[in-house]
Amino acid sequence: MRSMSRIPEHLKRLHAAAGRVGRVVAFMEVCGTHTVAAFRTGLRSLLPENVKLISGPGCPVCVTAQGDIDLMIDAADLDAVICTYGDMLKVPGTRGSLEAARARGAKVRVIYSTLDAVKQAATDPGSQYVLAAVGFETTTPATAVAIREAARLGLKNFTVLQSHKVLLPALRELLGAQIKRSEGGATIDVVSQSQIAPHSAEADASLIASSQSKFKSHNSGIPISGFLCPGHASIILGSEAFREIVEDYAMPCVVAGFELEQMLAGLARLTEMCADGRPGLDNVYPQVVKPQGNQIAQRMIDEVFEPAAATWRALGAIEGSGLAIREKYQRFDATRRFGLVAMDAPEPPGCRCGEVITGRCEPVDCALFAGRCTPITPVGPCMVSSEGSCAAWFKYGGKAESRKHKAEMGRHEGCATFDAIPTSQIENRKSKISPGVSP
Repeated sequence: MRSMSRIPEHLKRLHAAAGRVGRVVAFMEVCGTHTVAAFRTGLRSLLPENVKLISGPGCPVCVTAQGDIDLMIDAADLDAVICTYGDMLKVPGTRGSLEAARARGAKVRVIYSTLDAVKQAATDPGSQYVLAAVGFETTTPATAVAIREAARLGLKNFTVLQSHKVLLPALRELLGAQIKRSEGGATIDVVSQSQIAPHSAEADASLIASSQSKFKSHNSGIPISGFLCPGHASIILGSEAFREIVEDYAMPCVVAGFELEQMLAGLARLTEMCADGRPGLDNVYPQVVKPQGNQIAQRMIDEVFEPAAATWRALGAIEGSGLAIREKYQRFDATRRFGLVAMDAPEPPGCRCGEVITGRCEPVDCALFAGRCTPITPVGPCMVSSEGSCAAWFKYGGKAESRKHKAEMGRHEGCATFDAIPTSQIENRKSKISPGVSP
């Protein structure tokens, strides 16, 4: 039975901190599972009016670039068996989807384990098998296991078409800022296209507020006040992986699980950090997520893959945010075996999935939402994936909550922004970083 004993306690802490913070704070749920869980548990209805949740780039299907989707469809048109997870079937590319390719005769199969694809290839040596794999650190080890097993078996009819992503470089890109060090000291260069209000009038919180006001969801006027970090990926990465975000950007980060009690605990800690002006890293999911993560899985990933640039939907190409199969295992790289080349591809006309997963808009802001774009007839990936924001909003409804959100955020438009922070203030900001203490 799920324990609910601490839910009232976390709610009390959350509302108390929200009353002290004196501004609207927007926390990005990096993981798509958090987005769905927030609706499923009714979390949004419990939040104070000035605490908001915005979607982030944590749905692996949603962040996969349009050109990578097209590459999978190209592979399906080969005389090969394509094995992939169910979420990928209906994701539309510029030339249809894997489901449509299967309807016209392509051999596309849904698997529940990467080893299913290996086993099928081993029992059918006369056919070529291609594992189409996407995902973050959570699913990458499973792909590495499949490649290692195929190597052990000496399979010559098994390859992988992978579009795995690495989370942290994308978060840094999303913040739109980088710390530059020079002889004259450190400054923060910020990519921004709109102006926002200062976060707080309280002296103790003014430093972090001025810092955070600079870090906006990509090209957006909505400030990111902190990250609700993904429980799944953190199992592999470890909670300490997010410390660089805290230290480089003064951005509060809390790792949380997916039950109501766990998410409330995470949001309470984030709001307390904002109210106190003390950014920190905390882990309220310690029973599953360890500081250094799963080092066995990390070593397995490192054995099979090496860092590479990757293209993300809405964020573009980010150095070090993807993975490439190492030379030792490159005979299992489908792009090499079949000469597949990913091309730049435009987003579907009118689709705003890229803006949704970078916090620039909500699903109901898209003119296609719940009209032309539904789970039955999806236009973009956010309506397809079980972790997609649009699918969650469609299933659970979010129009009333959206109107409330816009009313709160609207009054912050057109206000002054901040200049680069001088070295002394950056050091002062870092001195305020608090050690993580789970509630």
